[in-house]
Amino acid sequence: MRLDRYLSNMGLGSRKDVHKLIASGAVSVDGDTVRKKDAAVLEGEQTVSVNGREIRYKPFVYIMMNKPAGYVSSTEDADGPPVTELLGGSYCSYGLGVAGRLDKDAEGLLLLTNDGDLIHKIITPDKNVVKKYYCELKSDISDEDVEKFASGITLRDGTRLKSAALEKTVPEEGSASACAAVVGIREGKFHQVKKMFFAVGNEVLYLKRLSIGGLRLDPGLAKGGYREMTKEEAEKVFSRE
Repeated sequence: MRLDRYLSNMGLGSRKDVHKLIASGAVSVDGDTVRKKDAAVLEGEQTVSVNGREIRYKPFVYIMMNKPAGYVSSTEDADGPPVTELLGGSYCSYGLGVAGRLDKDAEGLLLLTNDGDLIHKIITPDKNVVKKYYCELKSDISDEDVEKFASGITLRDGTRLKSAALEKTVPEEGSASACAAVVGIREGKFHQVKKMFFAVGNEVLYLKRLSIGGLRLDPGLAKGGYREMTKEEAEKVFSRE
């Protein structure tokens, strides 16, 4: 692989930024300074360093983000800034995708990766990956609502959904709503959680995703914060909660 591509792929900046970095003498391969941007590097076999810091090559990246409201999950949606803007230019060369989108006004756990196989497995309904959401509601839930969710809600347009778990919970501190619930779904249809509550005569005022399968939102991540994960951690989505 060309040295400039290697460094760009590792988030060291745009190709132009990387060219300047190489020309400055800040880059070394196996301890030797390299100033040629097209120098060949054997990823995984040679040691590439920038200002003495080793830059290990990773073909795939897995990022956990605490998505804030106002950002869109799709990088192709023009209805607001994409969540990738929160990365501040890092990972720009990876072509990250989202494994299970969140509504623009929703918050919480988002998994971004360039591992297409993992994304496909997560969003495939047959995998039955349970996604849990904390919801603040306009009105309280009833035992009848719990039963309807468990038996499979039928939306206003006639769409029949898989069974979902619904349980009442205590609103988060500072919440403006007196009614809250946690719902677990095994699908990911457009505005699904909101439509489910609408079907039983309720309204979602606030929505936050807590987990995807066995992968839970890191409580240490502030809104808009993110951190890189290992593939093994990302694959917790397929483990039991």
